[in-house]
Amino acid sequence: MLNSQDLTQFSETTLPKQDYMARILGYGVAAITVAVGILMGYFEQRAMIVVAVCLLYPHLVYTVSRPFRIRRAYTTRQFLIHGDAILCGVFLGYIQLPIELTVLFLIMINTSFIIVGSFTAWAFCVISLVSGTAAGILIFGHHNAAPVPLELFLTTSFGVAVHLAVAAFNNNRQARDLIRLKKKFQGQVERFQALSHQVSKYVAPQVWESIFSGRRQAKLETQRKKLVIFFSDIVGFSSLSEQMEAEAFTDLLNQYLTDMSRIALKYGGTIDKFIGDGIMIFFGDPKSKGTKRDALACVSMAIEMRRHMLKLRKLWAEHGMTAPLQIRMGINTGYCTVGNFGTESRMDYTIIGKEVNLASRLESEAEPGEILISHETYALIKDKIICRRRGSAMVKGFRDPVPLYQVVDYRRDLGSNPSFMNQEAEGFSLYLESDKIRDEDRAKLAESLEKAAEKVRSHGIVQKPKVVTAATGENSPPPRHPQRFGTD
Repeated sequence: MLNSQDLTQFSETTLPKQDYMARILGYGVAAITVAVGILMGYFEQRAMIVVAVCLLYPHLVYTVSRPFRIRRAYTTRQFLIHGDAILCGVFLGYIQLPIELTVLFLIMINTSFIIVGSFTAWAFCVISLVSGTAAGILIFGHHNAAPVPLELFLTTSFGVAVHLAVAAFNNNRQARDLIRLKKKFQGQVERFQALSHQVSKYVAPQVWESIFSGRRQAKLETQRKKLVIFFSDIVGFSSLSEQMEAEAFTDLLNQYLTDMSRIALKYGGTIDKFIGDGIMIFFGDPKSKGTKRDALACVSMAIEMRRHMLKLRKLWAEHGMTAPLQIRMGINTGYCTVGNFGTESRMDYTIIGKEVNLASRLESEAEPGEILISHETYALIKDKIICRRRGSAMVKGFRDPVPLYQVVDYRRDLGSNPSFMNQEAEGFSLYLESDKIRDEDRAKLAESLEKAAEKVRSHGIVQKPKVVTAATGENSPPPRHPQRFGTD
């Protein structure tokens, strides 16, 4: 499992140690170059101070910078590499810039610059190198350097080659470590994504999204908002549970809740909870399109749920369930308290208030297949939805009678050219949503409907018998009364 300890170990241990070893080797090459030059008489004896500084500096820097690396690792690393550039420039100025050694040290120090990883950092390091060289010339003066002995050149070349090889090795190992951490991190991300997907099934998708996007915090807080509240349940579902096997009953209930949840999400509803076969949904939080549009979306959702119930009844009938199950729904609009309720360790994102209670009471007052809405909701959707006044009712918790409105259908579906039709009789079932039929299917479906209509008209109609007269051979209608036979 990837955690902060892995990243801390990489940033505070792996990188500093690699830089430490590279610094020891780089300054070691400089120390060996000066030492060999002293032995060969190329440098003066006082240059032994440079050897001492080169041997001690890496260890001193590593020890002193430790507290800063812990707090600000990247900045400390940048600062130290600029320090190396300045010291290298001073060193080149001290040895009077012999072309052979200068080229070798420039290759070595530029390799360290490039490893830093950005063009900007490299450019600033070059500026530091030039500045250090200028400072070295100003401090030590400048005169043309003598030709570099071959042995000194080879010694320095070998040291630079070893430094480059070790730097390449460390860089490759660092890349492998980063790849390993990336794979570990990626695996951890995928694991958390899978877990978050599992958790999302226990809360409304809108709530889950707002929490994981950082717009909402998981803490006990509430607010007052104007919401549209919806309740529904299946009439007679409790008695049905006593007649069916548990497995079949569970499958039926899960299918119903799945289909209704899909419709709710289609219209943007926040699913609050399932209460057996009952569903509680609200519109207007966490996202709202305005109270009017929220109310229209909620009523549209209810109409589609009622229509979809016709499909489910037909599907269940094909599986042997003859009980004509219907749903009843109640919708209200008003100000509620919405947010996280519970404890710090266990919260429930829900709504409370008298408007919630009224929506529940409306659902209880509704007849099977009926959608009852409050006057507040009716006022918001009456221009799009046809509603019928259904009187008033005294409901628990409210002193005055509550006006009731029954949702009929969309105005567009009850005009001269309705897009929705539903008709049922024994031996016949028609469910039509003409606006959802694909163009390529219309001709075939129209032909099927015409054939069905012809069968309905012709089936069971008895043809009247025809009588052929003997004299003319022409058809004549049957006698209106039975003929008498015999003599007077």
